[in-house]
Amino acid sequence: MQEVNSSENLKTAYDSYYENNDETWRMLGAKYKVEHIITVCKGYTFNKVLEVGAGDGVILKLLADKGFATEYHAVELSASGVERIKERNIASIKSVQEFDGYHLPFADESMDLIILTHVLEHVEHERLLLRELKRVAKMVVIEVPRDYRFGVDTRIKHFLAYGHINMYTPTSLRYLLATEGLEVIKDLTDTIAPEVTKFYTFETLKKPKNFISSLKIDLEHNVKKIAASVFGKKMEEQFANYYTVLCKKADHQPEIF
Repeated sequence: MQEVNSSENLKTAYDSYYENNDETWRMLGAKYKVEHIITVCKGYTFNKVLEVGAGDGVILKLLADKGFATEYHAVELSASGVERIKERNIASIKSVQEFDGYHLPFADESMDLIILTHVLEHVEHERLLLRELKRVAKMVVIEVPRDYRFGVDTRIKHFLAYGHINMYTPTSLRYLLATEGLEVIKDLTDTIAPEVTKFYTFETLKKPKNFISSLKIDLEHNVKKIAASVFGKKMEEQFANYYTVLCKKADHQPEIF
């Protein structure tokens, strides 16, 4: 069987990604990703935690500051990301390694938890990566953006600019995980926090900032939250921007022909 690695073009694209990246923006996004991780993992304790596609290490840094686990490990496709992780001097981090996107340099069930947040939408062969996560870890946290909407095929250029080659809804992610023998224990949906939208709108896009524009962002967020709470899970998932799951190996692996 031919060995699969991340394509050379993909690796090259990410190699220097973290050299000049906006630290404030990444810290802001990581703040909410960490909140989601902690929420779905509530009630569980972990010794060894591995983040796959760890980026510049900001998520592991925030988790370590909160005492989430005893020790941490990181693998990352990008050479610049690996260097940034090392520079952070994260407490209790035991290894930081560059990897090929699919093969983890760890023994079977050697990790208590693997974190894969905002990575799966970038992966060319997503099922191969999921099988490797399941091999190495007893439990897995996965978060994806809910990119899929009607007419998404007309916005290919937009999503490819972010490197998003896969589209998910909560339903489609659950289907993918179930057919790979991963059982969802806990899940949550969330919308983009107003402070994130405001930073992107006023700092990144440089749009004029005023009381009305700020209020509009707050109102839109609140309307989505209220509608989700009133109309239930289906509406909540429809309005969601993020979907986070905690998984374990299922008792029975479905047969895929």
